[in-house]
Amino acid sequence: MIISSYLKAWTDLLRPGAMKVVGFGVALSLGLLVAIYAAMVMLIGWLIPDSFSLPFIGEIGHIDTALSIVSAGVILFASVFLMVPVASAFTGFFLEDVAEMVEDVHYPTLPPVRKLTFAEGMRDTVRFFGVILAANIIALMIYPFVIPLAPLMFFGLNGYLLGREYFQMAAFRRMEREAALELYERNKVTIWAAGALMAVPLSIPLVNLFVPVLGAAGFTHLFHAITGRRG
Repeated sequence: MIISSYLKAWTDLLRPGAMKVVGFGVALSLGLLVAIYAAMVMLIGWLIPDSFSLPFIGEIGHIDTALSIVSAGVILFASVFLMVPVASAFTGFFLEDVAEMVEDVHYPTLPPVRKLTFAEGMRDTVRFFGVILAANIIALMIYPFVIPLAPLMFFGLNGYLLGREYFQMAAFRRMEREAALELYERNKVTIWAAGALMAVPLSIPLVNLFVPVLGAAGFTHLFHAITGRRG
């Protein structure tokens, strides 16, 4: 069921009109990473002198330029971890458009969705973003001390957090909140596994730019697969 949902999600992203949503998602994600990089370059230029002298060596120049180049590689590596909260923050932007596109193609007989108010959507997005950001900051401080277990921690933690977020937000469109939370509790192992699978492309630089949109489509399919199985 999980694999089927993600395979459908990948094919949905190739449908006519879908690339506009994908392009918007990639542009937002990439824009945030570029903004972080630009902020790092400005901070380096402010804190690090362009040159300094060392005893017996002499003048060493272009220090800030070299650090700015190195920081590009650091940002590329850090995107593995940064894209987790980025995906969370952008869920609210993508979910409605992506879910509507998926449902129009695959589930055309469904009744109209339960429209979330702006306050509901903003509250959920901010809450999810805060939880995921805090959890990953704590995890980043732990990873160096448990290096052999770090990949398992990364996929386990983010599988749980992303699975819960994306599934609940997909369910909130079609169900009252209490019913959606109850459905999540009954299927949390399946949803955790789907979230862990979603965390795999999140760990691949550049590929992870597509994950927020892919996650929105995949968990929309997973929600309907679970509710369809229950009848």
